[in-house]
Amino acid sequence: MPIEFTHVPGKPANGGFFYDFAETATKLSLIEDAGFRKLVVDDPAGLLTNMDIAAQTLDRTASLEVVLTHWAGVIEPTVAARQLAALDARSGGRLSLRMLGEPLEDSDAEARPVGHSVVWQRIDEYLVLLKRLWSNDRPFDHEGAFYSVRGGYVPRKGPHGADLTIRLGGQSGTALKVAGRHADVFELTAGSPDEVAQLMQRVRGAAAEHGRAGKLRFALPIRIRPEGWSGASDHKAVEVAGPPARLALSLLPYAALGVEEFMIGGIDRPGEIARNGRETVTLIANSLARRAADAPQPGTFAARPFTEAHLR
Repeated sequence: MPIEFTHVPGKPANGGFFYDFAETATKLSLIEDAGFRKLVVDDPAGLLTNMDIAAQTLDRTASLEVVLTHWAGVIEPTVAARQLAALDARSGGRLSLRMLGEPLEDSDAEARPVGHSVVWQRIDEYLVLLKRLWSNDRPFDHEGAFYSVRGGYVPRKGPHGADLTIRLGGQSGTALKVAGRHADVFELTAGSPDEVAQLMQRVRGAAAEHGRAGKLRFALPIRIRPEGWSGASDHKAVEVAGPPARLALSLLPYAALGVEEFMIGGIDRPGEIARNGRETVTLIANSLARRAADAPQPGTFAARPFTEAHLR
């Protein structure tokens, strides 16, 4: 079972990971060299800034994949489809789309009640339109609950076409229905291995309704804390602390469940990135590979004590 590691930059109040792009370029080089496969772009400045950062990141790296955080409703689907297709082409296929649920604009509230279900219904329609725009060979019209399109067409498709990787998350039944229909990667929420296993089962059930149960990959957010750390925080990620060997052991139970991607946060300084690449990421990958080779059947790892991880 291949395991991938994604770097998730922090969002400090001073402008964040991408504030000084000269310094960021150095970090990007370290992230690539450290064994990370992907980088999440989710800047506090919002969607349009994210698109600009994604373009700069793709231009300054050779193999790093960019996970672009995106919201429905900020720009029209036809505009987004063109911009994302251009980014996908510019990257040579190194782009994926991470859709987050956000409240509707205040102006929309006058026409319809704002609520959780409405937000996810709009995401659903938005993704249907993006995929159609990335695959159609002639203009089309669309009239839906949230979007009206006349002559929708994107002449220059990206290399992925309608198969651009879509990432979704959530825990509600409504969110899981949308994820089951569209997600290629499902971003899990923090929890014990048992809690994560239950959520994975629910997501697979939602995907099975669309014949997609076997097409999902699962990603788990992990936040690395300094050795000796003990305490609570508001981060929605499994939090681990300790030497690399202990960190690796704490993640093995999740890999046993079928988690194939760990989204690593908490390491933003150049020294932290380099050290965790040389030590933690490499050791985790090697430990998982050895455990997989020793397992009687694929995906059946022996359970290990979970005292090393701080769960939120």
